[in-house]
Amino acid sequence: LSFFDQFSSPSLLGIPLVLISMTFPALLLPSQDNRWVTSRLSTLQLWTVNQITKQIMMPLDKKGHKWALILTSLMVFLLLINLLGLLPYTFTPTTQLSMSLALAFPLWLATLLTGLRNQPSITLGHLLPEGTPTPLIPALVLIETTSLLIRPIALGVRLTANLTAGHLLIQLISTATISLMTTMPVVSLLTFLILLLLTILEVAVAMIQAYVFVLLLSLYLQENI
Repeated sequence: LSFFDQFSSPSLLGIPLVLISMTFPALLLPSQDNRWVTSRLSTLQLWTVNQITKQIMMPLDKKGHKWALILTSLMVFLLLINLLGLLPYTFTPTTQLSMSLALAFPLWLATLLTGLRNQPSITLGHLLPEGTPTPLIPALVLIETTSLLIRPIALGVRLTANLTAGHLLIQLISTATISLMTTMPVVSLLTFLILLLLTILEVAVAMIQAYVFVLLLSLYLQENI
């Protein structure tokens, strides 16, 4: 197998399994019930979701708090998928550019349409900074429009590229560790220590990229409300 085969969408008997890899993480979350005394796992889940919601809603005005459910759900979804994708024999759907863009583009478009509906003049005013010299107006409008349209692509590519690079590095270093085990055991041990440190780094990257994705969406929303 080549190094990039780990990023191909898994299938069984011709049936794509990417939907299972996307929906399975949700089954690991404990369901809520009406009991007064809950388990430690449910308490930890509620505390985590509460902290995530606080962090995401911090830069938003009260008008943007209507988006709390979808942004928090997206954050938990990306966190679970990114972290579980680091386990052996698993598949990370967010390493597919189509998946990342399918999440980024509709949500970015929703924030833009929200701004065009609620405050069209201010939203369109973002395309031309105040005090621009008259000869530069056409060029600046074109540049600002391009930067606005690039936002969803940057969101999706950033998420996919960081996770793909991390998985490739882990696979390369683990292959080197196994190959050097018989010939140079000392070097193999050092490479294994590097692999452990890289794995810890990738766990942090998986969490940070999920947070950055949702945070940038919340900032785009704040611009349009």
